Amino acid sequence: MATPNDCPSGLASRPTGRSGKSACQKSRRSARLRPACLPAVVVLLWSVPARADQPKISNARLETRSAAQGLEPEFRSFLAAQADPGWLAYSVPALPGHHPLCCGEGWTDDDRDRCTRCALESGDGSNHTVQGSGQDSTRLEGPQDMAIFLRVADHGVTKIRVLSPDCQVDAGGLRVLWLMEVKPAESVAVLTTLVPAGFSAEGEGRKVAHGALAAIAMQADPAADRALDAFTAPSQPEKLREQAAFWLGSARGAAGLAALERMAKSDPSSHVRQQVAFAYSVCRQPAAVDDLIRMAHDDENEHVRGQALFWLAQKAGKRAAQAITDAIENDPDTALKKSAVFALTQMPHDEGIPLLIQVARDNKNPAVRKQAFFWLGQSKDPRALAFFEQVLGSR
Repeated sequence: MATPNDCPSGLASRPTGRSGKSACQKSRRSARLRPACLPAVVVLLWSVPARADQPKISNARLETRSAAQGLEPEFRSFLAAQADPGWLAYSVPALPGHHPLCCGEGWTDDDRDRCTRCALESGDGSNHTVQGSGQDSTRLEGPQDMAIFLRVADHGVTKIRVLSPDCQVDAGGLRVLWLMEVKPAESVAVLTTLVPAGFSAEGEGRKVAHGALAAIAMQADPAADRALDAFTAPSQPEKLREQAAFWLGSARGAAGLAALERMAKSDPSSHVRQQVAFAYSVCRQPAAVDDLIRMAHDDENEHVRGQALFWLAQKAGKRAAQAITDAIENDPDTALKKSAVFALTQMPHDEGIPLLIQVARDNKNPAVRKQAFFWLGQSKDPRALAFFEQVLGSR
């Protein structure tokens, strides 16, 4: 019978190195130092084969668990247990055409370039690339899922990352609990609990709230529309209503536009309504231009109307130009007229310069004409110079 000191036949017992110990003796010593049993679901690893909806997670103590019985109890359990830093992560369906970058700041298909390894523990919260950390992962088609990483320390969420499933993620040696079978509506519900209080705070709490809000907005589930709409209630913090308006316009399509239309009519804050004007300008729904024109014409606040005109100018086109020139001619507020003149400078020069010349030549309000002359002078456009020569030559 073989004894513990016997070498397996596959190992030569010849001396190796300066110590003269055999490979077999070194193997026996390693075996004595190795723990008798390791937990089956916790592994210290450098790289792990990923599921189709899971990023490639490296340098992590990775665990996997089903959340089929509910995300909220798993989330609460992780918070209660995690005093040291660790990450809770899962994937949910993402909005078509709106995918977070692996290692950058953008989140649309047009923004995505290359993806190497993303360091979860980078200091400023952006998705930094770890130098020399992986192969080129240029994507031909965007993923249909998004991975949400919640960093927990001292029993609270301290950071949120939203990544594409084709990222290679470096967890900095920390524990990562990957949850499977997460229901999208439950993801929205958990993230919603992190938002309002964060917008009433400063520092890290505000950053977590912004991250949770973005993660909600990018999810392809009707629960996200309902959550964002709820954040626009007048009882919510003003800064939260402003950020919710941005995401409604930039991400949520027809449902988002409907929510913006309600905000434009009923939000009591002029600051929030100015943000609604910007949200209209980034909304891809055709009717958003009509709403922006209506706001430029009808809002009771001069600054809101001015912002609507400014963002309308970014849309350009004949309808935008008509709305701006109509404000210059007909709005009773001279300050608003001046804002409308400035809005003309934001249009493409082929459209804006002729309209500025028309205002400088024909408007009946001297202050408005003066404003048009000023911006023509700033334009350095040859047509403006020719107009100045014409005016000066006629005197």
